[in-house]
Amino acid sequence: MRRERSDASRNRAKILDAAAGIVALHGVQGLSMAEVAAAAGVGVGTLYRRFGDRSGLAYALIDERERAFQSAFIEGPPPLGPGAEPALRIRAFLHALTDRTVAQLDLLLMAETSGTFARFGGAYDAYHAHLTMLIGRLRPELDTACVADALLAPLAAPLLAYRVRECGVGIERVRSALDALLDGIFA
Repeated sequence: MRRERSDASRNRAKILDAAAGIVALHGVQGLSMAEVAAAAGVGVGTLYRRFGDRSGLAYALIDERERAFQSAFIEGPPPLGPGAEPALRIRAFLHALTDRTVAQLDLLLMAETSGTFARFGGAYDAYHAHLTMLIGRLRPELDTACVADALLAPLAAPLLAYRVRECGVGIERVRSALDALLDGIFA
């Protein structure tokens, strides 16, 4: 693996700090490549080469929290991490993923809607593999891949944003609905 040059690493940090500041002040709608470049003191071309587009920049902003979340369910303490029964881990995972998604909903909404299959790959694959493994331990006779998709579907950023913001559905109600689905699977 090639190490990042120190100046490139500093530029990356300046860019992400500038982008996070803009999002904090103006929301995702205010995130423009030109404004981020100006605030970071780099050229717009540097930004496009480094991140590709706004969705690439959004993914970079999402990345740190995503790494912490994945570390928690892979090696953290139970019930989210190893050591708890599969049913408890699945419930803890879906509740934590709900919170994680809501915490960066605008960024995830932008990132997940940048292309037809933008939501899939990367983090989604990690979530899917984790759920598939846990469901398989609990109910090996099920089509674990499709059940994992069904459990992840309600937490897609566009659907969650619509339910929470447009329909006024509270996060506790989302968790309760996920729990009802899980109760049916665990039965």
